[in-house]
Amino acid sequence: MESLGKALIFFGILLVVLGIIFSVGVKIPWLGQLPGDLYIRRESFTLYFPLATCLLLSVILTLVLYFFRR
Repeated sequence: MESLGKALIFFGILLVVLGIIFSVGVKIPWLGQLPGDLYIRRESFTLYFPLATCLLLSVILTLVLYFFRR
């Protein structure tokens, strides 16, 4: 039961952090418009894949989790 409690606390903190990122992320003008983000516009469809933004957020999240586990 103790490990379940720790897991619930961890996921709760993770949800709070994600909520803050989503609410503040809109106010960061360069987020989602990095040079590696793919944006393809054709006549019948538009494809937007924020590849560089995903990689940057992944590196930041990995570093944060690495320091919390130490």
